[in-house]
Amino acid sequence: MDISIIIVNYNSTEYLKKCVESIIKFTKDVLFEIIIVDNASSDFDENYFKEKYSVVKIICNSKNFGFAKANNQGIEIAKGKYLLFLNNDTLLFENTIKNIFDYAEKLNEEVFIGCQLLNSDLTKQESVVEFPDLWNGITENFFFYKIFKKSRLFNKYYQNEINLNEPTEVDVIKGAFMFCSAMSIKKLNGFDERFFFYSEETDLCYRFKKTGGKIIFFPKEKIIHYGGVSTDKILWFKFKNQTIGKIQYYQKHFYGIKFLLLILIHFTGLTLRGILFSISGILLLKKSLLLKGYYFFKQLFVYPKNIFKQIEE
Repeated sequence: MDISIIIVNYNSTEYLKKCVESIIKFTKDVLFEIIIVDNASSDFDENYFKEKYSVVKIICNSKNFGFAKANNQGIEIAKGKYLLFLNNDTLLFENTIKNIFDYAEKLNEEVFIGCQLLNSDLTKQESVVEFPDLWNGITENFFFYKIFKKSRLFNKYYQNEINLNEPTEVDVIKGAFMFCSAMSIKKLNGFDERFFFYSEETDLCYRFKKTGGKIIFFPKEKIIHYGGVSTDKILWFKFKNQTIGKIQYYQKHFYGIKFLLLILIHFTGLTLRGILFSISGILLLKKSLLLKGYYFFKQLFVYPKNIFKQIEE
């Protein structure tokens, strides 16, 4: 088996069907399996996939175990030399997986590989980001990254704003498409299951780089990523878990005064966004903006228990 494609699903089965169909249609000349891990979706039809696709394996969970644990369940049964962690709200439109497989085979080093993510209108989407640190926390929470989009100093998403044509080393590739060798991921003991939803891919990339691995962004290969289809329908779930994931990352990888400053900057950013969205909602008479403003303020009361050691293991 060349590649095991692991897809976690939660209440987005219609998108999942299209995703699997695009894999089957466009992935040629490589031996692959698709492992679907469903986190107790209310709309999941196991028989649909079993009857239609012989390459599909299915794990059905009794409850939502989160993104990290579900991916690890897929890793446990995967037979491929390589693993591809793929979001259920993605679409292939060319032989991307085979092309990245060929590229990985030529390298003599351990790498994670990500591709260019596109919006549904084929415009570029954020595909890579720099690791969180104190300066990046300041530039994001005080909107410098919006003002100085093409400044490496002020924008941790800088590499998305410039024209990259060749494979480029980066810090973090988005979890919508993460390609790696099975050996690499098993050396790391997979995803850290203490992360439920959000920041788990940032943690994984950080740990991988700490072991000497490289994170490669391959911009010539592209897929469509709709983004947020599982969480946009439950907005508070999304907002709450984004802040939990970010704080947990800080808890795991920072300590002392730097940790305290990161937490302060994070909550300052939430306050600013709460004010701005609330004012915009009032001025524009938009309920959706007011709701977001309310959720930003509500996040000020979210603080997860520290289940990590202060210094990374």
